[in-house]
Amino acid sequence: MSMHWAALLLHLPPGTSSAIDAGSLAVWALQFTPRVARLEEAVVLEAAQSIRLFGGELPLHEQVEQGARALGVAFTAWAPTSLAALALARAGVADGFARPLTQLLDPLPFAVLSAVNVHAATLARLGCRTLADVRRLPRGGIGRRFDAALLAALDQAYGLRPEVYDWVALPVTFAARLELPGRVETTAGLLFGARRLLLQLGGWLAARHAGVTAFTFRWRHDTLRAQSAGEGCELLIRTAEPTQSVERLGRLLAEHLAHVQLLAPALELELLATGVSPMAENNHSLLFDAARQGESLGQALERVEARLGKRRVLRPRLVADHRLEWMQRWQSLDTPVLGAGLSPAQAPQPTWMLRTPLRLATSQDRPLYQGPLLLLLGPERIEGGWWHRAEGKNGQESEEVAKDFNVQRDYWVALSAHAGVLWIFQQRLGREQTAWYLHGHFS
Repeated sequence: MSMHWAALLLHLPPGTSSAIDAGSLAVWALQFTPRVARLEEAVVLEAAQSIRLFGGELPLHEQVEQGARALGVAFTAWAPTSLAALALARAGVADGFARPLTQLLDPLPFAVLSAVNVHAATLARLGCRTLADVRRLPRGGIGRRFDAALLAALDQAYGLRPEVYDWVALPVTFAARLELPGRVETTAGLLFGARRLLLQLGGWLAARHAGVTAFTFRWRHDTLRAQSAGEGCELLIRTAEPTQSVERLGRLLAEHLAHVQLLAPALELELLATGVSPMAENNHSLLFDAARQGESLGQALERVEARLGKRRVLRPRLVADHRLEWMQRWQSLDTPVLGAGLSPAQAPQPTWMLRTPLRLATSQDRPLYQGPLLLLLGPERIEGGWWHRAEGKNGQESEEVAKDFNVQRDYWVALSAHAGVLWIFQQRLGREQTAWYLHGHFS
């Protein structure tokens, strides 16, 4: 199975505000996939199994990148391997799926892979400048002259060797801190930093499938403050119901902060989830609430098929066939209706039919099923199916399978003291031999 890795690079250009720490970023990323790990100065996540959950690659990329930018992540890159994603992120290349991985990695300077860059001086003397130059060196010579980590990193980056990580575990409780880039003297200025902390809280809640009912927002004052101001203050904020919405929590915090006046400039923020409850998941209908939208069942099924793909939606169709197992077939929506205008059968038919008839034991030519069976009604002769063909190996018609479709059966309604009313039939085996089979149950 192909992998779909993202690398979230934490390094920021000089002079910009400080980024989120790697541990908090990894916890935030757990809302997209449980396969999250820390890799040097980055956080990597493997999201191949989450693509369909988020509506495709593009919506998933947009959600990850938008949230990462809001948290202060320097750059996000995507690639088939985690080391390739990290190398591309360091080189400023976002899409590792645009071209074959070899074409994207080969021109990059070897410094983008830390295990290779360790040997920068020696590789430079050998005339190497790019990853392609390093890969052109004899593998035997690389193994003898350098450590094993160099070859391993190259092979893992190019997808020639599996990558193994210890996945980040989701913490039981949430507490996050943020050091402000400067002295903040108004409560309105606290909201920018609070937004980053709320984004982390939203990711933790999504990963836990829970909602917050109460949270504590704290700020610590600058050390150069009046003694009467104290070390800091806090707000305990409660919600009317469990929620994961960062926008809702942000608006609620802003309303509370509007009534607060800072006693001294703030330098550090802290957010704690003090009340958490499981979220009641909404079960969305595959039929898009067709009744409320005024759609017919057929229109709703067409929309479901458009979403899930061709031949993913089947419906039963009545077929003009007196063999019960072939009277109803599951067909795709675009298959012409074959059984229009068919009248229901007059003879009793079971409510539950076995996929394969069960051969019954006999005693003195009488069928047994959990004891002797009492024949109530019958026989009803069902014969035919010689026209029914099926393909065997190599696309050729299979005579052996066709014989199974061609039936000659005498059906009876029988009573069992323990199993209730049954639908059984007697079939000729040739040379005066017959056998009894159980084919269905009546409710």
